[in-house]
Amino acid sequence: MALVGGNDSAGQSPISLPASAESAEVDGLLTDLPESGVTPAILVGSRADGGVLTDADLAAFDAARNRMLGVDRTLEPSPGPALIPSPDGRAVIGQVPADSELSGFALNDRVAELRAAATDSLPPGLLAQVTGGPAFGADIADSFSGANVTLLAVTALVVAVLLIVTYRSPILWLVPLAVVGFADRVASTVGTAVAELTGLTFDGSTSGITSVLVFGAGTNYALLLISRYREELRAEPDHRVALRHAVRRAGPAIVASNVTVVLALLTLLLATIPSTRSLGVLAAAGLLVALIFVLLVLPPALALSGKRLFWPFVPRVGDPDNTTHGAWFRVASAVARHPRRTAIVSIMALGVCAAGLIGTHVGLSQTEQFRVAAESVDGLDTLAAHFPSGLSDPTTVVARTEATDAVQRVLADTEGVVSASEAGRSNTGLTRWAVVLDTPPATEEAFATIDTIRAALADIDGADALVGGSDAQALDKRDAALRDQVIVIPAILLVVLAVLVVLLRAVVAPLVLVGTTVLSAVAALGLGSWVSTRIFGFPALDDTVPLFAFLFLVALGVDYSIFLVTRAREETPGRGTRAAIVRAVAATGGVITSAGIVLAAVFAVLGVLPLITLTQLGIVVGLGILLDTFVVRTLVIPALFTLAGDAVWWPNRQATSTLDSPGEARSAVPSEI
Repeated sequence: MALVGGNDSAGQSPISLPASAESAEVDGLLTDLPESGVTPAILVGSRADGGVLTDADLAAFDAARNRMLGVDRTLEPSPGPALIPSPDGRAVIGQVPADSELSGFALNDRVAELRAAATDSLPPGLLAQVTGGPAFGADIADSFSGANVTLLAVTALVVAVLLIVTYRSPILWLVPLAVVGFADRVASTVGTAVAELTGLTFDGSTSGITSVLVFGAGTNYALLLISRYREELRAEPDHRVALRHAVRRAGPAIVASNVTVVLALLTLLLATIPSTRSLGVLAAAGLLVALIFVLLVLPPALALSGKRLFWPFVPRVGDPDNTTHGAWFRVASAVARHPRRTAIVSIMALGVCAAGLIGTHVGLSQTEQFRVAAESVDGLDTLAAHFPSGLSDPTTVVARTEATDAVQRVLADTEGVVSASEAGRSNTGLTRWAVVLDTPPATEEAFATIDTIRAALADIDGADALVGGSDAQALDKRDAALRDQVIVIPAILLVVLAVLVVLLRAVVAPLVLVGTTVLSAVAALGLGSWVSTRIFGFPALDDTVPLFAFLFLVALGVDYSIFLVTRAREETPGRGTRAAIVRAVAATGGVITSAGIVLAAVFAVLGVLPLITLTQLGIVVGLGILLDTFVVRTLVIPALFTLAGDAVWWPNRQATSTLDSPGEARSAVPSEI
């Protein structure tokens, strides 16, 4: 087995195209055509001042292309002119073959060599940019260069600071941080083993999100366990006995929370996008590792250290019980006295946040993926300013050779097509066309043109025509993301509801919890999309953000519901639901708030990476967790449980209050704050 923490997925780009997509089928057919193992990198030459290129400038760019061709002499350049000048004479482009099998850091290194060759000995005042498919892939891989180290360092620092503030102890924070940090490294190794066993391909974003989940959820579990341990120390002088009680009482809630998130993550196996399916498996494995470390490694570490870990605020027998006093007790008591008003105002506030979804555009184009400057994007912008937008990366059409004339006529007559030329024939009876579109890449206009081409070619009998290329791939990716949302989101809700029904042995309470969690998730998507577009200026939400954000918000939000409601069920017999929910909020308010802040901050760490997708995910999930912590868990659920009373546990008779009357139960709720 690899060393602990060994995982080489950080340099891999996400695989976002289902194998069943039409554009993926085209990629498979291209292996039978000439230049099947080659994809073009595009040299874009221009003057830095935007002026007209001279003969000397053209000669310099021709020399630059020749130097690039020397990087890999095993690949033959495509036939045709070495350089193509723009109609306005201010730019020039040239194709350089690149190995289509390269990916990750290997692709990044090759493109770096091409860029170095292009700029070497280039006269002052000239600008050489390398763009095209290989360049975009390299820039995405480069964005994950050092991702594991950066994410780990920043995440550990954020968690350490928040644990110090939470525990107000100079030493206690070290124990959970060390346990969770080591769990993250073991989870990385487990991820490598899972990849080998399942054949799934993990990438930089998958590894980064998994690390965030392990740190966030693992820290949450540790906070819950240590909080219950501190509470038990107020009633038990022997710290080892108190720790056993804490594990026995907090353990079931931790296990239930973990099982809920793991099962929700495994619903991603129903998705068609490979990177989405991979995230479900890797993240589920990582969270199981986090659970094992928190329940089996953290307690012995706490037992060895004893009470002195809590210095200078060491809990002692007889200290006040936080279930009957303190800020959270006062908040819960106020909610219990005015549950209807609290529920209406809080739900309306969440509805206002959800309204941010109105008018939200979903789908980032290829040039909108980066938060920072990327040469592939800058080069494409230069090219689009002087050439037809699709010239750098033509759409690919593959059809039966016997239908060549009919296919050519359709392509020539399609609005939005600048040119369509044959690009090779295979011995198996296939012909390939390179089709230049006049629309910006991966935009709605480009998608409409692709749909038009596909519909027209489908009417040609015996052509078996398929449309591929970058625009077609972006369209297929968007359609797959929409399909995955329709399939996976209901599956997530069913899984979470089933777990809650089994855990609580009730029907009403799980429905209330799932309903409020869904409302919170939709509100977070609305608020997060508004912040993303209005404050950060991002053009749209990425296709994958709604599904991932909904998954994490529902699964992790139910975590906090389980922490709260299992404590309420524990307090209900003998007190009634109304009094029990007050005591539950008072007992768990502090730890849930701390856990929510830690988790939100950990997700915000995704913003250190330069991809807009991960930044948006961090924004939406971070804001959603805060909404869940301070609004749903503190106000909405206590108010609804108070309104429902003991009926919320139906049909679980064991959880029902043993008090003689509703009036007696209501009297248990304090009348003063």
